[in-house]
Amino acid sequence: MSLEKHSLLKEFPDHHHTIRHLKMHDAHFAKLFDQYHEIDHEVFSIERGDKATSDNYLEEQKVKRVHLKDTLFDLVKKEEAAQ
Repeated sequence: MSLEKHSLLKEFPDHHHTIRHLKMHDAHFAKLFDQYHEIDHEVFSIERGDKATSDNYLEEQKVKRVHLKDTLFDLVKKEEAAQ
């Protein structure tokens, strides 16, 4: 298994300007962005073996990460459509 972090800027490189703009100017987006990266960091630490937990907890965190990523990408698409 290849271990890697799932940074939004890495996941959506074509949208980095919009992501940065929203992070700086939209408090709701910034809060979700921070939550996403906290969960991503935790998942990475668990998968790397730095933090012990149950498989169920790890899977729950991965599901939360996916939902946050989808929500954030929806916000990016809405911002780009409004421009």
